[in-house]
Amino acid sequence: MSDLDYPSDLRYTTDHEWVREGDDDGVVRVGITSFAQDALGDVVYVSLPAVGDTVAAGDACGEVESTKSVSDIYAPLGGEVTAVNEALDGTPELVNSDPYGEGWMFELRLSNSSDLDGLLDSGGYVASLG
Repeated sequence: MSDLDYPSDLRYTTDHEWVREGDDDGVVRVGITSFAQDALGDVVYVSLPAVGDTVAAGDACGEVESTKSVSDIYAPLGGEVTAVNEALDGTPELVNSDPYGEGWMFELRLSNSSDLDGLLDSGGYVASLG
């Protein structure tokens, strides 16, 4: 299909977000997939939710602006935003160069950690791309 990378330890949404479970129970890290950053092109600005914001699954909670377009970032699960990646303020291109590492977007304390079970694994996500 493509040479883009989809780590098997992550969960995915059909909106092209990834979710990584952290060491802290119930807190997950969220970012956009390599498919999404590739489709967007060069990222020039990222708008993230504020720490303390409560989001519901599917809510638009930020934006990624690229040289081609502006796209919403959707909350993959419901919860409270506990951290945002402030490095993206000065270096939004991290979303392109390291979407699963330094280009992460925000962290959520999940309202219900069993909601993770409803997300796609890497195989399911790749299949959803067609």
